Amino acid sequence: MQLVDNETFLKQVSTLFESSSRAGSIWLTHKRLLHEGGDAHMSSDDDANKEYPCLVRVTDGEDAKFSTVVQPEDLEKFHAAYGTILKSSMGTLRKRDKKREKQRAEDAARKKRRMQEDISVEGPKRGAGRRKRQRKAKAAAKLEEAKKRAQEREEAKSRAKAS
Repeated sequence: MQLVDNETFLKQVSTLFESSSRAGSIWLTHKRLLHEGGDAHMSSDDDANKEYPCLVRVTDGEDAKFSTVVQPEDLEKFHAAYGTILKSSMGTLRKRDKKREKQRAEDAARKKRRMQEDISVEGPKRGAGRRKRQRKAKAAAKLEEAKKRAQEREEAKSRAKAS
């Protein structure tokens, strides 16, 4: 993690947002910075009035990792610049299509239910109802093939996880 000054940090944040505009993620973290190395005291009257610096970090999860320390007196100025960068970068976010996600989940559940059902091949081999029996036999064979392919996919996934 590379510690830089506030202006450099803001430039790096905007550069990271530009580089990940097509694909990728950026993680932003903020936390209060304590310089005390010992145990933290839980409650104190002067702690409520004391102002602490803020540690702000940004990373893309790979090689770009930057952090800066914002002093309490510079916090409003920093947040104004930081907020404008974030607002300008929010245009690259994509709204989730919840309706389509729900439809896909329902289709997957319906397909899974159909895979569990057995098709009974009944009816006469000859005469009236022969075509109906043939269609059921063909559907049963197709279902067995689908079950076999699904089982092979599951085995491949489990082998991939094991290795």
